[in-house]
Amino acid sequence: MRFRGCAVYMLCSGNRAVLYTGVTNDIARRVHEHRERHDSSAFTARYRVNRLVHVEVFDDISTAIEREKQIKGWSRRKKDALIAQANPEWADLWPGLFA
Repeated sequence: MRFRGCAVYMLCSGNRAVLYTGVTNDIARRVHEHRERHDSSAFTARYRVNRLVHVEVFDDISTAIEREKQIKGWSRRKKDALIAQANPEWADLWPGLFA
């Protein structure tokens, strides 16, 4: 799976207890940074949130930012349902980014 444009993405911890929602113009670079814990004080590093479980691609950054804000405002239950809709096993999508 190759991504072009901007993306809203969701990461989770290994036990799915913690979710993180972000936006980027380079999904591969950004997820790599999370996985490698480039900033050890960052939320994703502290809580070991590094499994990519949801991605939405957009043509422009303003639309992607709007979607990120929308998702961040949702309840945990609604976020879980969004992930489960496209990724029922909550599989790590990271390996497929470069396939």
